[in-house]
Amino acid sequence: MARMTWNFSPERVDTPDAAALRRDYYDDVASRYWKRPATAEEIDHGLTNDGVELLTPPTGQFLVARYEGKAAGCGGVLLLDGERAELTRVFLRHAFRGLGGAGALLDELEDAARGLGARRMVLNTRLDLVEARALYTRHGYVDIPAYCSGPYMDVWYGKEL
Repeated sequence: MARMTWNFSPERVDTPDAAALRRDYYDDVASRYWKRPATAEEIDHGLTNDGVELLTPPTGQFLVARYEGKAAGCGGVLLLDGERAELTRVFLRHAFRGLGGAGALLDELEDAARGLGARRMVLNTRLDLVEARALYTRHGYVDIPAYCSGPYMDVWYGKEL
């Protein structure tokens, strides 16, 4: 039922909706990490050279989620090699949470990864992003050994597609 009000479409990362969603995503995760609101300058800096240009075929895909026509969320998949895709930038604006969109977005991103040839999805996240971790485990993602490293990575998950 909830999925009928949601629409998911591949979109360039520089469209107005995609760009605004990317800013909101970065603001949300950075503000939670720093335990204070991120500044516009910090958001600009975080989005500079962040690799999103790879989220287009054949190396990846970026999806915009719309709820009743309103830009509500986004997410991307990035091919890491011939077998694996990485789930990245999965985000729903707070006003749209609890409406069934997160799971539906995850399903669409998994389909996009399969369409790019991936047979396994991997991701990394932070321990403080409890809603994201709950979403991933609820959808069959399990702890895996670290496949990459960085300052904002606490836990790694994987799932066979």
